[in-house]
Amino acid sequence: MRKLFFLIFITLSAFVYADNVSVVASAPDVVVSGDQFRLTYTFNNQNVRDFRAPSMKGFEVLMGPSRSQQSSTSIVNGKVSSSSTLTYTYILLADKEGTFTIPAASANVDGSNITSNSVRIKVLPPDKAGGVSGGNSRSSSSRSSSTRISKDDLFITVTANRTNVYEQEAILVTYKVYTLVNLVQLIPEAPDFNGFHNQEVPLPQQKSFSLERYNGRNYNTTVWSQYVLFPQQTGKLQIPSLTFEGIIQQRVGSDDPFEALFNGGGVQEVKKKIVTPKITINVKPLPSKPANFSGAVGKFTISASANTSQLRTNDAITIKVVISGTGNLKLIKTPEIKFPEDFETYDPKVDNKFNLTRNGLNGNKVIEYLAIPRQAGDFTIPPIEFTYFDLGSNSYKTIKTQSFPLKVEKGAGNADQIIANFTNKEDVKVLANDVRYIKTGDTTFTPKGDYFFGSVAYLLWFIIPFILFAAFVIIYRKKAIENANVAKVKTKKANKVATKRMRLAGKLLAEKKRDAFYDEVLKALWGYISDKLNIPVSQLSKDNIEEKLNDHEVSEELKNEFINTLNECEFARYAPGNPNEAMDKVYSSAINVISKMENSIKH
Repeated sequence: MRKLFFLIFITLSAFVYADNVSVVASAPDVVVSGDQFRLTYTFNNQNVRDFRAPSMKGFEVLMGPSRSQQSSTSIVNGKVSSSSTLTYTYILLADKEGTFTIPAASANVDGSNITSNSVRIKVLPPDKAGGVSGGNSRSSSSRSSSTRISKDDLFITVTANRTNVYEQEAILVTYKVYTLVNLVQLIPEAPDFNGFHNQEVPLPQQKSFSLERYNGRNYNTTVWSQYVLFPQQTGKLQIPSLTFEGIIQQRVGSDDPFEALFNGGGVQEVKKKIVTPKITINVKPLPSKPANFSGAVGKFTISASANTSQLRTNDAITIKVVISGTGNLKLIKTPEIKFPEDFETYDPKVDNKFNLTRNGLNGNKVIEYLAIPRQAGDFTIPPIEFTYFDLGSNSYKTIKTQSFPLKVEKGAGNADQIIANFTNKEDVKVLANDVRYIKTGDTTFTPKGDYFFGSVAYLLWFIIPFILFAAFVIIYRKKAIENANVAKVKTKKANKVATKRMRLAGKLLAEKKRDAFYDEVLKALWGYISDKLNIPVSQLSKDNIEEKLNDHEVSEELKNEFINTLNECEFARYAPGNPNEAMDKVYSSAINVISKMENSIKH
């Protein structure tokens, strides 16, 4: 019966899967003339009929199509999933230089006609200097171990997308590696961008090389790092040279396979220092700055909203201002709001929501202002002005919001009693506490002969403590029973222990104690997951964590986020770049993922 149910389930799954049939064509983006390469068409369904290959003009078909198929079925936590693929493979020869497009292929799958994507391939001329000969290799097989690695075999270029800019205008600086040798590791020194505010562009840690023709030779290239710089000074500023240490693998011994077999042979690692060129940036001063200039350079818009237009005295009003655009968003001044004199104001709360782009920071700067009116009446909050330097027109522009009319009615209490609870978490404050005013209002008198002894209140003074004592005993016994279960106690207190460790990590972050900070964050992450999932320390591993999280039905996205946070913390400890930004990022990621995990895992 179980086998029959399983077969029916697999059949139904195949019908559902057929509704999402697709075919993907893939080939190298760049090849060299004279090289062979693979062109594949992969279907996610094996019921393919009448496959029609497109014209492959510009290439010679050496073999194909060869057909291969693969199927798999897995059962995880009672859930059955299956997949099947069918692949058609061609071996092509690039015999002409230029850029060619192979059109889409088509086929009939389960009675439906589907088409693939087209493929665009650039064919480079052969490298006459004997460098890279193919798109799938990062070393020249003809290069002997005794060959000296020259500056033309391995070098790094540095380019800026603009060299003539205004103060605070964003510059994208790119470091790109060009190699003809088998480069296995590259160790950069920390850059020193004196005179610039800099932010590193996030790039994949695992570098992917591609072919590029440079000065008549075909190199394997990759973008190693990118920085967005905001010049803080005017005049001729210099992006200094950086020194990289490259580690290259070279063959040693004879090319004769028999001699290599009997006399030894293999590879050796060679170190090579690479120095990048300098770049001079001409930074022009901004024109005469107006008095209300915010320091913003780029392109921006502004909007504002109020949470109410009618309120009572001693109630709070919040004005939300959003500055959007692209430029030096992180460095601009917070606009001022001219509230009426009878309003008590607080420091604004600023929330930055932007991404790094080649033109600077793009996104929003959200500012919330809180004020409390102390007197009744009709008031108007004037428009909020924002002046920035527009790079499109090379001039200053002033933009502003609408005004906010307010109707304030007399509320309870008086203007001297203030209770504030805003973004800075201020304690309760009593103003004018050196002068106490005459108490007004109704006064309560006690009738003659009305005694406290023998009254209901008098009896409650005896009954209530007894009830509280009984409740205390019951709660204490319950807590004692729960504490006897060590695993349950650890699970309950996992978040509290992790929070205490992250608080200590925050202090280490402020003191810039890098090694101690990363140790504390790792203790918080490993300790939290150990306590929360009841995994003994001796069995704590990433594989065990994933298995336990599957048992608790934690989403795949959250699992990956937790593992990535662990990896990011371990990597950032030794990674180059700005240590403060790396520590901030790791701290935020750890707090965020622990919070998500606490909400996801229920006991």
